[in-house]
Amino acid sequence: MKKDDSRVRVVRNIERAIKENDLNRKVEETDPVMTEEQRKRVILKFDILKKNPINKLKANIARNIVDKLTKQINAETEIVGLENIENIETGAIITSNHFSKVDNTVIRYLMQKIGKSKNFYIIVQETNMLMEGQIGWLLKNCYTIPICSNFEYTGQRFLPALKKIFDRKGFLLIYPEKEMWYNYRKPRRMKIGAYHYACKFDIPVVPCFIEIQDTDTVGEDGFYASKYKLHVLPPIYPDKTKNLKERKEEMLKKDYEVRVKKYEEIYLRKYDAEFDNEKDIAGWCS
Repeated sequence: MKKDDSRVRVVRNIERAIKENDLNRKVEETDPVMTEEQRKRVILKFDILKKNPINKLKANIARNIVDKLTKQINAETEIVGLENIENIETGAIITSNHFSKVDNTVIRYLMQKIGKSKNFYIIVQETNMLMEGQIGWLLKNCYTIPICSNFEYTGQRFLPALKKIFDRKGFLLIYPEKEMWYNYRKPRRMKIGAYHYACKFDIPVVPCFIEIQDTDTVGEDGFYASKYKLHVLPPIYPDKTKNLKERKEEMLKKDYEVRVKKYEEIYLRKYDAEFDNEKDIAGWCS
C-alpha cells in the first residue's frame, strides 16, 4: 500500500528539523494558526476549571466519551513501573514523549489504573482550541488547558488554575518536547516549562516514556499500525537546597537522561542524532 503523501511530507519535515538541530519545530502542515483576535475570544476567556455549569456539564460528557475511547485504544497497552506513581500523595506533573494525536490516551489509561482519571488535566497548545469536528469538541472540553504567552492569561487564569489543581492533588500532563512528531521514537530536547511549574508548586515530575511497537496490520496511511508499552519512570523531586534556576534545569537534565537510557534499553541501540526512516519512525514500511 502506498504511503499517505501528507505523512511522508511530515517525516521529511522531521528529518530536515533534525539536520538543522531544531528538535522542537512544528512539522505538521495542517495545524491552524491563531490570530490575536481569536486569542482574545477563545483563550483569554477560557474556562479552565469549568466553573460555568454548562461548561462543566460538557466537560463531564467529554471525559466520559474519552474514557471509553481510551479503553478501546489501549486494549493491548502494557504499563510497567506503576509503582513509581501509584503511591504519590501530592499532585504531580507527568511528562511524556509526543508522537500521536492519541498518545494522551496512554497517559489517561495510566490515570484510570491509579484511580485519578477525574483529577487529570492536559496542557495543550493554544492552536488546538481551533480544531473543528468531534475531535475538536472533545479537545476543547475534556479538561484540557491551553497555554500561551499572553501575560494577562498566564497570571490571572493559567497559574491560579494550576495552583488549584495541585492543591487538590491533581495530575497534569505536559509535553516538554512541545510539538508532536508523528511516530517518532527517540526522545527529543525539552522545554523548561514543566520543571519550572514543578519547582514553583513544589511537586514531583513523573517521566513517562511510551514505547511504540509495530503490528502486522498496515493502516490506510500506508504505515504499520502501532500498539504501546508505557514505561513509568521514578519521580524527580525539586532540590530545595538549590536556587530556582538550578532546580528546574537539574530536573530537566535528569528527565532527559532517564528517557535516553530507557530508549536505549527498549530499542537496543545507542541514542544518536542521525535520522533513519525505519528505526526512528514507527510503522515505516519499506
